[in-house]
Amino acid sequence: MSADPPPRFISPHAEGEFYWTSGADGVLRLQRCGDCRRYIHPPGPVCPYCHSRALSPEPVAGTGTIATFTINRKEWIPGFEPPYVFALVEIDEDPTIRLGTNIVGCEVDDVEIGMRVEVEFEANGEWHVPLFHPLPVERSEE
Repeated sequence: MSADPPPRFISPHAEGEFYWTSGADGVLRLQRCGDCRRYIHPPGPVCPYCHSRALSPEPVAGTGTIATFTINRKEWIPGFEPPYVFALVEIDEDPTIRLGTNIVGCEVDDVEIGMRVEVEFEANGEWHVPLFHPLPVERSEE
């Protein structure tokens, strides 16, 4: 394990380590139950829906929608310079799964609830922290 995790990192437990390392290939993975097929986040040892232990990481599209967010303007973590956006992103495969993440690649005041976003990863040693940036706005043809 890396000695210096990135500021956005939360120490993983055995069931969730894949979440922090799977971005090495640019693919977001979430735990999924092999029996009821529900996505589970945060990862755990047993499915909270059907109590199965048939759980494994599965690739997801890495796109979603901002459900809510806050702009942090105070330095809470040394070296992690404000302002920055912390958001809950609903993944497209299952909007009941909300990932706590940072929104990057735009001005903090441009972030909106309902904004479409896509994953990118911040690498730090073996860890790949999933962050999200806005998707281009699609224009309707008139």
